[in-house]
Amino acid sequence: MKDILIASFDMEVGGVERSLISMLENFDYKNHVVDLMLYKHQGDFMDLVSNKANLLDEIPQYTTFRKSISKTLKDKQYSIGLARILSKINADLTGRIKKTAEPGYYQMQLMWKYALPFLPKIDKEYDAAISYLWPHYFISEKVQAKKKIAWIHTDYSTVDTNINMDLKMWNKFDHIVAVSEACKSSFIKKYHQLEKKVIVIENITSPEFIKKMANEVVDNPLTNDNRFKVVTVARLSHAKGIDNAVKALKILKDKGYEDIAWYVVGYGGDEVMVKGLIKELKLEDSFILLGKQTNPYPYMKAADIYVQPSRYEGKAVTVGEAQILSKPVMITNYTTAKSQVKDGIDGYITELSVEGIATGIEKLYKNSVVRNGLTNNCSKTDYSNSYELDKLYAIIGD
Repeated sequence: MKDILIASFDMEVGGVERSLISMLENFDYKNHVVDLMLYKHQGDFMDLVSNKANLLDEIPQYTTFRKSISKTLKDKQYSIGLARILSKINADLTGRIKKTAEPGYYQMQLMWKYALPFLPKIDKEYDAAISYLWPHYFISEKVQAKKKIAWIHTDYSTVDTNINMDLKMWNKFDHIVAVSEACKSSFIKKYHQLEKKVIVIENITSPEFIKKMANEVVDNPLTNDNRFKVVTVARLSHAKGIDNAVKALKILKDKGYEDIAWYVVGYGGDEVMVKGLIKELKLEDSFILLGKQTNPYPYMKAADIYVQPSRYEGKAVTVGEAQILSKPVMITNYTTAKSQVKDGIDGYITELSVEGIATGIEKLYKNSVVRNGLTNNCSKTDYSNSYELDKLYAIIGD
């Protein structure tokens, strides 16, 4: 039996968390003992975590990464609170100087760097330790393991980080797992020194689970909406491009497409900005934020088309889930898009811009033949892939 540690932040609603749930559900527990380290035992997905994994107790210092600075100080974690304050000041200043669109990634790097001296180590030694969500300092610095493996879920060519700081961390790992070939390629472009460490293991999908959850009865406003329904499931963040989606719907409304409604399942830091934009463009009746939903699948199932308006992605879990539900899928042409769908076969790729999103939706709205073709091709495709985990077992055991 191999002793495995898997670490992540929490189980809030998100694509990375859903992929972790699927991985834990499909893990080979006959040959592996799995300890799961969540920095904070919170999130609507906590109940979905496989009971075959051993959930380790919270460690107070690590719970601070899912708390506000004020709450961290209130909990008397003064050193970590000060580290958080310094990282925010430094990142904000650097972001303004460099005109960075999203300085949060650099802030997170600094937060871990400054906090490391105050974080405890784990006593147990593992055969393999897996860090499932960047930044990976906990596994790289605070865990003893014969093999260390880090997961990458995003397109790193679009993420503004301090490369030298990252390289020091990545070099502590024996293997780096990308969730798609395109995700791997974009990572290697930025960190070419690490090419030999990177392998691809796709997110584990469970069609049976998704179809079962899609049939659950929920309070679903889409059921009684006779308009053409666009659905997106995503964080309200810069990466996911929800602001561009709002602007795209405005273009369509100005063209006279009054019977299109766009529903977004999700929450996040851009919520106030997105709500303000919806109000400014007078789209309150047609661009509808459904907020955080533990089960997004009934909303996906009720969609006429599923749209991913992202600025960048590693491999969007939600796109694969929409395909499993045989939905016509449209995604923007982010760097890794062609690894996500076969354009014109089981999905449609449109230009990554506000106009591109509007044009793509207009095309699918007007052309039921194209929509039906995408639906039929998805329904004939087997999206299950638990065999991907064999690659993980191979690098754990080599």
